[in-house]
Amino acid sequence: MKDSNFLTEHNARHLWHPMAHPADSLANLPDIIVEGEGVQIMDLDGHRTVDAVGGLWNVNLGYSCAPVKEAIRAQLDRLPYYSIFRGTTNDAVIELSVMLRDFFAPDGLSRAFFTSGGSDSVEIALRLARQYHKVRGDGGRVKYLSLKKGYHGTHTLGASVNGNANFRTQYEPLMPGCFHVPAPYPYRNPFNETDPERLAQLCLAALEDEIKFQAPETIAAFIMEPILGAGGVIPPHHSFMPGVRALCDKYGILLIADEVITAFGRTGSWSGSRHWGVKPDMMCTAKAITNGYFPFGAVMISDQVAEVFEGDTSGKGAIGSGYTYSGHPVGAAAAIACLRETQRLQVKDNAAARGTQLYEGLLKLQEAYPVIGDVRGGHGLMCALELVSDRGTKAPIDKKTIGAIHRTTYENGAMVRVSGNNIIMSPPLILTENDVTTILTALNAGFAAHG
Repeated sequence: MKDSNFLTEHNARHLWHPMAHPADSLANLPDIIVEGEGVQIMDLDGHRTVDAVGGLWNVNLGYSCAPVKEAIRAQLDRLPYYSIFRGTTNDAVIELSVMLRDFFAPDGLSRAFFTSGGSDSVEIALRLARQYHKVRGDGGRVKYLSLKKGYHGTHTLGASVNGNANFRTQYEPLMPGCFHVPAPYPYRNPFNETDPERLAQLCLAALEDEIKFQAPETIAAFIMEPILGAGGVIPPHHSFMPGVRALCDKYGILLIADEVITAFGRTGSWSGSRHWGVKPDMMCTAKAITNGYFPFGAVMISDQVAEVFEGDTSGKGAIGSGYTYSGHPVGAAAAIACLRETQRLQVKDNAAARGTQLYEGLLKLQEAYPVIGDVRGGHGLMCALELVSDRGTKAPIDKKTIGAIHRTTYENGAMVRVSGNNIIMSPPLILTENDVTTILTALNAGFAAHG
């Protein structure tokens, strides 16, 4: 590693950071993280914190998962790369496909299309949805529906179905044929409805109205996160996703579950779809599939969709999408080891228990600090605090104050993530009770100083 003077001098000068203004990164230098161990990270100054962000929703097994690291080393020694484009493949990716079939069998998913990450997975799923209808002779189905506040990556199709203006306006015009309906977000919604069950029904009615307005025969797919992540950790009422599934079935629309965040135990269930008792037609995965140790993803595909492609004799079923690193043998080896360790540790159970502990602690903080307008969580290790300057008007807190809360929280032992006026937490699923206490104590220090 370069010495600290070199790193400090060049920090943010020669690289642009994702999801940040280049000028802001220069004015407010990013923390330089140099080590990770267990659930902790250490910065260039030697300051250690619990990583309540879990990397970026992805380091489910923490930073010391030896089986995954060893699998990567061994695969690099044996076969560091080979393509799985038509005519060739590798042994690791074949083994992984069988493991994923078994893992996602309760979700009704049996085929895998491998990608390099979450945005890739979303792009592939959306493309396959259009192609599915074309192969069936229903080529007029080209539109997509999605939720406002939803996040689906940064590729052009993914950005087009994103429901947050921050990821859209500077890149418009985006893809035509993408339409958004209200999210079941009790704290802020156009219906002024605070009851989650009633709101779910209103949102479902809005979805059906949009389907009818667009004409069902023009719609290829509806894409949704089982729990909205980057939009502020918004869990719907348990009736919502089953209601979406019913509407998709009624109108012949494919349901794509974007589980780049929620798959592999984060919700306290092995998948977010399973958490709500729904079987999607396709599922986008990435992030925790390799614990963040290697860029990798997979689109899981149902039998119903697969049979249309595999039974095609017209040639329209030939897949015209793929990436150089699809099915990368090192990524596949990492995913195999990660999946085995994920299941061995049964991390979903710890995610449920520690998630409840964290959520209940955050509710207590809300009682003490009026700037906490809303607390969201209670479904595994996904939590968020929405900060406001006034609870009555729900006016968002100013950027300077939330930045100060974040900084003091970090100084007191927990890395959390700021997104707009939300503080988001998605820690590793191996978190202990003491780790949760550390996070809550650090947050309390941040609010006590600036809230």
